[in-house]
Order: sequence, then structure tokens, then C-alpha cells
Amino acid sequence: MPKVLLIRFSSIGDIVLTSPIVRCLKEQVNNIEIHFLTKQSFGSILSTNPNISKVFTIQKKVTEVLSLLKSEHYDYIIDLHHNLRTKQVIWFLQKPAKSFPKLNFRKWLLVQLKINQMPVVHIVDRYFKAAVNYNVVNDLKGLDFYIPAKDEIQLKELPESFLNGFVAVVIGAQHFTKRMPNNKLITLCKGLKLPVILIGGKEDLTNAKVIEQALGRNVFNACGKFNLFQSASVIKQSNLVITHDTGMMHIAAAFNRKIISVWGNTVPEFGMYPYMPAHPNNSFVAEVKNLSCRPCSKIGKTSCPKGHFKCMNNIDTDVILKQAIVFTS
Repeated sequence: MPKVLLIRFSSIGDIVLTSPIVRCLKEQVNNIEIHFLTKQSFGSILSTNPNISKVFTIQKKVTEVLSLLKSEHYDYIIDLHHNLRTKQVIWFLQKPAKSFPKLNFRKWLLVQLKINQMPVVHIVDRYFKAAVNYNVVNDLKGLDFYIPAKDEIQLKELPESFLNGFVAVVIGAQHFTKRMPNNKLITLCKGLKLPVILIGGKEDLTNAKVIEQALGRNVFNACGKFNLFQSASVIKQSNLVITHDTGMMHIAAAFNRKIISVWGNTVPEFGMYPYMPAHPNNSFVAEVKNLSCRPCSKIGKTSCPKGHFKCMNNIDTDVILKQAIVFTS
């Protein structure tokens, strides 16, 4: 029975994007046992996945679990993070390993010189290159995300006006430059024909209250009220998801929701746009093209380096609203 260790430390979206390789390994390799190493804060996402036998987590350093990993006697290591910590694990375990192509130099060219040498390949397909030793092929069934039964939100728990359909609007993002300003979000939400549920964490509550007060009745502020799985359950039942480039975008893709993704300083060309190979028409990208300063980072920044924040301030909400009508008609 082959025993394999997969490594991806962060973050929510990146970990959800590893689910196809986990599934395909389980389904295509006889009697394989799959373990996963990640950060402690993301362990719950993986522990609900029935294709994974054991999840190891760290708080800061891989030395916290190296002895435990050593005792597992792995046959192979699939490195889906490819950094110094994963190299430390591979060196310590002294087992065959393969990393995925991270393409850092090509990302640097795109960010610093605006030269796009990125392949037209989603990161999911780049992940599969790390499983070449097992001849695993992508089944094109998309992403997986498993919600515990206790965290499933029943529609009857929502206001009655939401029972005939709603739009889930994910207002947060880890970095400021990935998030639309409140005035843009308010304009957008006011123009939607269906009621709106605001999705976000406790850190988004201040902005959510501003948006909620401006919208009035047809809004339910779920920010800080639901945990990750409960928010995912709301997204799963929505008619449409409008989201920034966040982990929730990938969770929405796991449920093949209609998605309008709004991009600020990051770009889909990095290969992390909504992954729905069986339903490509469910995704629409909203972005300000031909900005000489974009992308300014491969992840995000705490403020706009130029001060104008045109990548979000110039987002055309009318275009988003027209697409929302198409997706909800």
C-alpha cells in the first residue's frame, strides 16, 4: 500500500485548489494512503476530506512534526508549496519527492516588468506535475470542498425574502488592494435584482455595517456571524457569487456556482482564477485592463503603491450588474 505525503501550508484558496490531485490520487492509485501537512489554522479544511487519511499541522516550524512524519515511512512526497520549509521536510525524511513548478521568475517578470511569460495553464494543472511518479491524470471534475453536516445552513434560517434566491457578495480579502472600496460595493449591491447576503469574517464587520446601513432591507449581514464552513454553505445555496480574488472564490468554484470575480492589483494570468473545467461559462472576470501599474504584486498590498487605486476605483459596476442579470435570469 503506497503512502504519500502532500504538503501545502497555506492559504484557504491554495489548499482548496489541491483537492483535485488528492481525489485523483485516491481514485487512480490502488490502495493509496494520503496524508497532508499544512498550517494549524487550515487543518479543518483538510480533515473533512474523506480522501485524506491523516492531517498533520504546524503552528510555525516544520520541526514541530518532523519526528511524527518520520515514523510514517512515506513512499513519496508531493510538494505543492515548494519553499524552504518543504525542502526541510524532504531533506529530513529522505524520501523521493517532486515539487510543482512555481514559476517565480515568470511572476517576477509580470509584476516588475509587465512582461507576461506565464503559461495559459491553471495552477491546478501545474499541481498535477508533482504527481507524475504515479501517472495520475486530471479527471476534470473540478474542486472539492466538504462541509460538516453540523455547519450546513438551512435556508429557513434566513429572512423570508431570501428564500426565492439571493446573491452572495464576498466583501473581504486578505489584502487591501484586492478589495473594492465600500462605495463601489454599495453601488453594486443596490443594483442587484436579488437580495444580498454579505459574506466575510469578523475582520470585515466594520465595512459590512457601512454597506448594510446603505442598503436597507434587502441585505443580510453574515460577516462574523458564520464560520468558514457555514459561509461556504450559504455560498453553496446562492444563485450567484460576487467575490474578490479570495479563498471564498475557490470555495464557490468547488460548488460550480455562477461566479463574478472582481480583480484589483492581482491578475488571472497568475493561473488562480475560478477553476470549473466542466462549467467554464459559470465564471466571469471583472477587471480594469491595460493599467500600466497592474499587477503590482502577485498576492496583494496594504495600500495602492501609486495612491490612485485605479484597479478597483475604475471597476465598471454596470458591467458586473449586466453579467449578474445574465447569470440570474
